[in-house]
Amino acid sequence: SPEAQARPEAELAERLDAWEQRTRGLFRGEVADGLDRVMVDTLERYPQPLQPYLDMIEGMRMDLTTTRYASFEQLHLYCYRVAGTVGLMTQEVMGVDPAYTSAPWSEAPDTSEAAVALGIANQLTNILRDVGEDRGRGRIYLPQEDLARFGYSEAELMAGTLNDSWRELMRFQVARAREWFARSEAGVRWLAPDARWPVWASLRLYRGILDVIEELNYDVFNHRAYVPTAGKLLDLPRSFVIAQAR
Repeated sequence: SPEAQARPEAELAERLDAWEQRTRGLFRGEVADGLDRVMVDTLERYPQPLQPYLDMIEGMRMDLTTTRYASFEQLHLYCYRVAGTVGLMTQEVMGVDPAYTSAPWSEAPDTSEAAVALGIANQLTNILRDVGEDRGRGRIYLPQEDLARFGYSEAELMAGTLNDSWRELMRFQVARAREWFARSEAGVRWLAPDARWPVWASLRLYRGILDVIEELNYDVFNHRAYVPTAGKLLDLPRSFVIAQAR
């Protein structure tokens, strides 16, 4: 955030250290205020592991020191930490559709991979949408290996150059993000009925941002790609129908 950008790195690092200690305490049942009570109650109702929470904090630490990613492998780790972890945290609350566990021999499907995939897809979409804003902060999340592959330089990105190399690069990035959305879909179908609709709606909304990026001919330097409010509202019934059909 702009507020965080204005603070010294050492101060932000100390804050993350404090959040890590507080988070570890929550999993031991330690309560300091009302927010902690809510979180501890949630953990008691929906037990889950500590690791995704620690991984998210590590992702935030990456943002303190890393402004470039040499490879998609490195970016993938970042996306898992800051967004894939959210899927792991929320899947325990949403639960699995009882229809998949109604028989004595049934085992609940593992939605973990799909939950992580949706988080990664959302974060990749964020990165593509925010290329212009991030360059203003001196950050380039697009992998350096991809820039080299398509013959598009960092200097061109910083200048907001729109050319064939940029469009080919972005076409590749959009396709990659869509692949991660596709990986997540099976897991959404396994969720409890009350959870499927909001998750489908958010999935389709974020995937719709990729469509807008294409409509802008990949000009994310001068335009912000977003789905208008009317489009969001119109898609809710579609998401509802999809959710009912699993």
